[in-house]
Amino acid sequence: MADNKRDYYEVLGLQKGASESEIKSAFRKMAMKYHPDKNPGDKEAEEKFKEINEAYSVLSDPDKKNKYDRFGHAGVDPSAGFGGGGFGAGGFEDIFDMFGGMFGGGFGGTSRRRNGPMKGRDLQQEVLISFDEAAFGTTKDVKISKYVKCEKCNGSGAEEATAKKTCPTCSGTGEVRTTQRTPFGQFQSVSTCQTCGGSGQVIEKPCAECSGTGKVRKTVTISVDIPAGVDNESVISLRGQGEPGSNGGPNGDLYVVIRVKPHELFKRDDTDLWLEIPISYAQATLGDDIVVPTLSEKVSYTIPAGTQPGTVFRLKGKGIKSLRGSRMGDLYVKVILEVPTKLNAEQKKKIKELSQILSAENHGKNKTFTDKVKELFK
Repeated sequence: MADNKRDYYEVLGLQKGASESEIKSAFRKMAMKYHPDKNPGDKEAEEKFKEINEAYSVLSDPDKKNKYDRFGHAGVDPSAGFGGGGFGAGGFEDIFDMFGGMFGGGFGGTSRRRNGPMKGRDLQQEVLISFDEAAFGTTKDVKISKYVKCEKCNGSGAEEATAKKTCPTCSGTGEVRTTQRTPFGQFQSVSTCQTCGGSGQVIEKPCAECSGTGKVRKTVTISVDIPAGVDNESVISLRGQGEPGSNGGPNGDLYVVIRVKPHELFKRDDTDLWLEIPISYAQATLGDDIVVPTLSEKVSYTIPAGTQPGTVFRLKGKGIKSLRGSRMGDLYVKVILEVPTKLNAEQKKKIKELSQILSAENHGKNKTFTDKVKELFK
């Protein structure tokens, strides 16, 4: 029942009155999170996915959204009546048409054409790319199963040499009106024409290829240009690559969601890269020239003598290109002190000798700590 349903805006994490773009963006984000392919066997995620789709199907439709904003779930429930169903199962749409016929349209009972152009369904497809492809850009061929315009009838739904004709039931309006007489007066209700399905036209001889729908399902290959700098969950919009519209309406859009494989060495933070490089005790103490890998080349970097473990160096402009301009991010290199774990007796002896040679003055932090300990236990 409608009373048990969550608010559709709440389902998508939105405030009432959200714009079309906000609704579409929230839907894409939530749908990706709870998609069954990402949550195999998770019944709770499956139910959430269904709830998200139901909310979007209402809030993405201007007419349904308007009814929902005014009357809540009852406004979009086809089984909802007025005052407990006292006027039958026509729903709020028929009720207002009834009052419109009785009071001259005072309650918004204006006739609406149901056979106007309708945009086709939007589609979503994920594409997996490598870390380097995300950094430098690439082109991917994406295979997707979708409805396309029937080539045999050119989307008309009619067999060759035949045509559509005006629906005899609704005279081309796409809707039929019925009149009811009650003790309160005469009421008029409006419903979709069952003969033509609301299109206002009927086909004399349906196309054998598409059975009169004007659409056939095919697997098509679409070339997608992926720009340099995309990140995980970036979305590329391809206008008109969705499914075909109805009654002359435009095609829907295709939203390509990018998935990026992790790199073996680099971690990404927006346009910046992070890299950990192990160095020996001798390198940290005496300094050294080391080779630092970047995404495009190897560069030489001089580590100064006395470098402490965990020190971070920045290599400017060696990160990833920004999607919003030509600016390049930076590469941050963190040095990690590599401590040997397997030493023979001779090596251990040498290290002990070195430790004795190095005075406390060579280890400033260690001296300070030792002094504090002595002070504490004095």
